[in-house]
Amino acid sequence: MKVLHYWKQMVVALLLVATLAGTVAAPAAHALSGAADVKQATTGAPGAGLTVGGVIQTVVKVLIFLVGAVAVIMIVIGGFRYTTSAGDQAAIKSAKNTILYSVVGLAVAIFAFAIVSFVLTQLKVK
Repeated sequence: MKVLHYWKQMVVALLLVATLAGTVAAPAAHALSGAADVKQATTGAPGAGLTVGGVIQTVVKVLIFLVGAVAVIMIVIGGFRYTTSAGDQAAIKSAKNTILYSVVGLAVAIFAFAIVSFVLTQLKVK
């Protein structure tokens, strides 16, 4: 029975990783290319060039996207653990902590994005 439970966990983990990889790969590649649109990203048409502010904003956007995706996955996992806790107080507490820490991490990431955007705007870095 433990082997079946282990394999179920492995299948769910692989599906989550595959979903995350598919969700992250295209927008991350587009954002890192610095292209204004998908056509420019795929054809390599000359753009405005790389700037320090643009690179920083691109890196921050990709990171906030990754953190957001991981936070949503962790919230779903926490909700699943909460639902399947079967009244076990330790499992309920652990699931609630997973959800809480995911939401706090997402809030910190959003505030970090806001701070970086504010600083770049105030320094007029382009």
